[in-house]
Amino acid sequence: SLVSALLVLCQRGATINTMVLAGLVIAVGVVVDDAIIDIENILRRLRQNRREQLGRSTARIILEGSLEVRSAIVYATLIDVMTLLPVLFMTGLSGSFFRPLAVSYGLAVLASMVVALTVTPALALILLGHANVERRESPLVRTAQHRYGLLLARIVRSPRSAFLTVGAVLLLGLLVVPQLGQSLFPQFKERDFLIHWITKPGTSDQEEVRIVESVSRELRAIPGVRNFGSHIGQAFLAEEVAGVNFGENWISIDPSADYEETLKKIEAVVAGYPGLYHNVQTYLNERIEEVLTGSSSPIVVRIFGEDLDKLRQTAAEVKRTLANIKGVEDAHVELQEDVPQVHVEVNLQAAQGYGLKPGDVRRAAGTMVAGEEVGDVFRDGRAYDVQVWSTPATRQNVESIRSLPIDTPDGRIIPLSQVASVTVQPTPNVIHREAGSRSIDVDVDVRGRGLGAVAHDVERQLRTLEFPLGYHTEVLGEYTERQSTQRRMLVFAIGAAIGVLCLLWAAYRSLRLAILSFLTLPSALVGGVLAAYLNGGIISLGALVGFFTILGIAARNGIMLINHYQHLERLEGETFGPSLVIRGAQERLAPILMTALATGLAVVPLVLSGDIPGHEIEHPMAVIILGGLATSTLLNLFIVPSLYLRFGRGRYAQTAAGSGVALDTAT
Repeated sequence: SLVSALLVLCQRGATINTMVLAGLVIAVGVVVDDAIIDIENILRRLRQNRREQLGRSTARIILEGSLEVRSAIVYATLIDVMTLLPVLFMTGLSGSFFRPLAVSYGLAVLASMVVALTVTPALALILLGHANVERRESPLVRTAQHRYGLLLARIVRSPRSAFLTVGAVLLLGLLVVPQLGQSLFPQFKERDFLIHWITKPGTSDQEEVRIVESVSRELRAIPGVRNFGSHIGQAFLAEEVAGVNFGENWISIDPSADYEETLKKIEAVVAGYPGLYHNVQTYLNERIEEVLTGSSSPIVVRIFGEDLDKLRQTAAEVKRTLANIKGVEDAHVELQEDVPQVHVEVNLQAAQGYGLKPGDVRRAAGTMVAGEEVGDVFRDGRAYDVQVWSTPATRQNVESIRSLPIDTPDGRIIPLSQVASVTVQPTPNVIHREAGSRSIDVDVDVRGRGLGAVAHDVERQLRTLEFPLGYHTEVLGEYTERQSTQRRMLVFAIGAAIGVLCLLWAAYRSLRLAILSFLTLPSALVGGVLAAYLNGGIISLGALVGFFTILGIAARNGIMLINHYQHLERLEGETFGPSLVIRGAQERLAPILMTALATGLAVVPLVLSGDIPGHEIEHPMAVIILGGLATSTLLNLFIVPSLYLRFGRGRYAQTAAGSGVALDTAT
């Protein structure tokens, strides 16, 4: 089943990354469950036939045993796929991360269903046709079924204590949920880092070089730092616009070095350079944040307005307000400041007297000061740009710029000052506009507290501020992206919930049982909630995917158990009552435990390895799945049987005597 899913993904041109493999790992439990359900029921029917000497053919028994569970397998698989809808319809950056996991999981589950309905019965006929199945029953399973039956008998006779326990656990989960923090993605633990050094606009190149060289010596002296690199300003015709006040460092940590300890030392060195903006980020975190907001901070308060001075004043007030919020670190205003700039204003009348257009003057001055590419030279298979530029002495100061030679149409050469005024004026170092309005950002880093809680306090504090008429703020960044994705997931989650309820109704042919089974599903999530709380208390989108997975597994086990109850009553003549519930639960014990164990063993390595580099997304998801497996398994083993005994009574009328066909008229 897993190989089939991989082949389909490869045919679609998908890249087999860690998220695809994580989806296949999570699907292991379902794949095992499909095989166990079929084989376990076939073995049970074979043992019954040989024990009671019914004389029926092996092929006929295998066919009937497989058909008995076919409907339950199909409905359970459809429910598994239905719970993935919120993940499948994720968009944007979040969808790029999590859709491969959902697709690989869904394909594996569907392939497993096809194998269970076709290949498994055929293999059973080949391998079990003449096998001595009576002597191959596991003594461990017999012992577990016996002891489980004794315990379940006591619970179903007096289920009040079990129901109260479930209610208490559910209440505990509800109390814990508000304590959980929120984030878009976990902190990625790559061993390659970026450090940005941004000094005040107008800082000289020499000062920026001095700072970078000084920090370079300190960083390279840290044990575990493997290499270090840097660039300052903007390369010629580079795509990133930056002045010489902007520096970027690259650091790599040796794989054998202690990650946390080395990172703390790096951050301590960086913090020792006050008076300038700096941050330490992994490449992936920095790329994610810049894609979301254009900034490298997780929370960005963008202020819109027309007057630049008012924007700066408002941004300063916002910064002072946000700096007092718990968890906010290094709140700072985007460096939009006035810097001295040479301003060339063409004298239209004087330029016309020389036959020059304003554009001619500006282009000539721009070429002499900044240079311009005019052609290419090809030599030895390589292309070299040909630039026209003036000598350094020609553009050394304002007076030399005023003396720049300008060619006129009649062949004369005149100084720039003859046709334009050259002055030095304060000019913004950068101009940001969005939707036709100026904007300025207040960037906020977060530490020691959940991103969601900090963002909530930021929004609350912003509502207390009064802004000038025509000025407003927007909160952007990881939290905003998460909220947007969560709202979209909620819409599809509602649709998926309705679909699951309809599938349960179709499977049970009883609306009462469908609603009952549906209402027990949230209890299965409590273990995941408690596991998340003990694992740091942060719910990322990866953790939400874990919750959807648990819902599918819980619904699957529930539908298989209740369908088996209905089968025993409808086709095997069991009378509705405690004996029916206990027998059905005992016969479903092995498949339920195997599903939980297979899924648990598949995700345990992800839990034990921790959030090491490469597993930052899968680790919290695996923790939640493992915790949810515990509560969902206990729920199906002890609570669902008691609830079925209380609410599952139905009336079945036989058709013609001896026909073996029953009509389900359950309410």
